[in-house]
Amino acid sequence: MSELINNSRNRIDELKSLIKKIHEGVSPEETKSKLIEKLGAVPYGEVVQAEEELINEGLDREEILKFCDLHTQALKGNLDSEFSKPVPPNHPVDIFIKENREIEKVIDGIKHIFHEVKKRPGAQDSNDLLKALHEKFNLLMDIEKHYLKKENLLFPYLEKHEVTGPPMVMWGKHDEVRSFLKSCFPLFENNPDATAEVVNGFIELMFEPTVKAIEEMIYKEEKILFPMCIDLLNEIEWYEIASQFDEVGYCLYSPEGKWEPGFEVDNQKVGQSDKVKFENGSLSQEELEGILNTIPVDITFVDKDDKVKFFSHGGNRIFQRPKAVLGRQVQYCHPPSSVHIVNQILEDFKSGKQSSAKFWINFQGMYVHIAYYAVRNSEGEYLGTLEVTQDINEYKKLEGERRILQYDN
Repeated sequence: MSELINNSRNRIDELKSLIKKIHEGVSPEETKSKLIEKLGAVPYGEVVQAEEELINEGLDREEILKFCDLHTQALKGNLDSEFSKPVPPNHPVDIFIKENREIEKVIDGIKHIFHEVKKRPGAQDSNDLLKALHEKFNLLMDIEKHYLKKENLLFPYLEKHEVTGPPMVMWGKHDEVRSFLKSCFPLFENNPDATAEVVNGFIELMFEPTVKAIEEMIYKEEKILFPMCIDLLNEIEWYEIASQFDEVGYCLYSPEGKWEPGFEVDNQKVGQSDKVKFENGSLSQEELEGILNTIPVDITFVDKDDKVKFFSHGGNRIFQRPKAVLGRQVQYCHPPSSVHIVNQILEDFKSGKQSSAKFWINFQGMYVHIAYYAVRNSEGEYLGTLEVTQDINEYKKLEGERRILQYDN
């Protein structure tokens, strides 16, 4: 047993050394040859542990993100998932994998169009193929739901098991894919009469890098992330994750059934609790929850330790808040590119320097007002931060007065 432990420790240390060499400029091909020579097959858990240790030792997450694809290139073909547990039908991981298969079908269609474009003379009108690519990339936009399920449902449970580095790095790669996809669409929309030469230019410039980034993500998921999650999370955690999948939605795939965990699920509602007493009255839990979900704003409360403690759940929530975010560090609920803004707001609220921060944005046809308020007790001590989000389109349109009863349908 000690020999196995020592072998694992040696592989992790060697893997960390090789990753550092990539960051120092050693080519992935040279690193890969050394992996084959010295390590053989690398268990996925050791890859995760190596990256986690490097982050804890001071290697910046952004630096790992920058070289993430080089890591994958160096390790490709050498990751060992032989010891991962089997995946039951309709289990969350099974759904993730089936979504990947559908994504790959779309990518295969895209690659076929790439081939057709390359066969055409450069000056030949290729607007039909550009249109066909546009349709395929529209389908790929559905990948957002695949990534949201990982970010909002899967990653919080990894964090509870103290696996924080790899999810943050992977979220950064999600954002890269999102950015690639977003950058593709102006090429479709602004070139209605493109020749084969122009379309080939678009393929090299943006379409191929986008497809490659998505394929690399699928590899990372199925060789590292999913096997690790299957081994790490228990059935209760998987049940909690699965119960929220419908809320986020599915990517190019609809499950044909439900996964049943190996324990009996009690679906009976919990009885009503005692009333909550306030200075100015009292409310039952049912009444309080009904009020919070009826107020025409979305509310999220982050406690003094930066953990998501509560959110309202009205019928028309602007930004999704699956239950998996409860208890999650709020910094992990935002993409890496905006974490510095979140930290600035929290620091200013905690120090007493500021008590509110407000933003307004255009979002999916809505004019969204987002406000953050420092919550303090009667002694002025910081208790947490309240986020209040609202679509203010209807208020911008108000004119004159309304003094008679008129229902809004």
